[in-house]
Amino acid sequence: MSVFVADVNNANGPDIVVANWGTDNVGVLLNNGAGTFAAQILYATTAGSKPMSVYVADVNNANGPDIVVANSGTNNVGVLLNNGAGAFGAEQIYGTLANSAPSSVVAADVDGDGDFDIGVANSGTNNVGVLLNPGNGVFPALQTVYETLAGSAPSSVKAADVNGDGKIDMVVADKNTNNFGVVLGNGDGTFAAAQVTYATGTGSAPVSLVAADLNLDGSNDVAVANSGTNTVGVFRAVCQ
Repeated sequence: MSVFVADVNNANGPDIVVANWGTDNVGVLLNNGAGTFAAQILYATTAGSKPMSVYVADVNNANGPDIVVANSGTNNVGVLLNNGAGAFGAEQIYGTLANSAPSSVVAADVDGDGDFDIGVANSGTNNVGVLLNPGNGVFPALQTVYETLAGSAPSSVKAADVNGDGKIDMVVADKNTNNFGVVLGNGDGTFAAAQVTYATGTGSAPVSLVAADLNLDGSNDVAVANSGTNTVGVFRAVCQ
């Protein structure tokens, strides 16, 4: 259901990491160095987990990039730590609350302490969750949540400074309410209580988004994939 590209073994260039929804595992395809890849190596997630999304980042500041996965079927986030050679340990589980059905995950330093925290879009409970990293890659047992719109079913989350204040914000695609939302960060790991929403059009059903400086003006814009209208929407940032 999701794919991420990163050099997980510090050899031969970027490798491929994929969330296998139907078989409850994460796959890693190591790069052979010429743009071809070895056979997939599988790492189990929890039975019935139905992993929806993967993100790769060094969450424990050791041994290279680790794998973070959103497990929609078991209402949790899993972390698989890298052993330094591009192989990964058993999944460590962190809860996202009953019926949360997490659909997307991202890693970013949201509290400014130099390590990767985790943000997650919870499609079943209409909120964005944050798990703060104490620095060793061991996260709190439960997330702190920030509400999206009632019935929004957020399907994708990205982390970026979209208002130019130097603090990481969460940008989320709200599939069922035809909008994307911005949950503004305070820079200390907390976020605004309510998201600011931007309409993506009647029946648009946005399912994925990205935040990047698309027009090279120094501010992060947002591009949204609208599954209901077969369009891509671009929203240019206007920062004061």
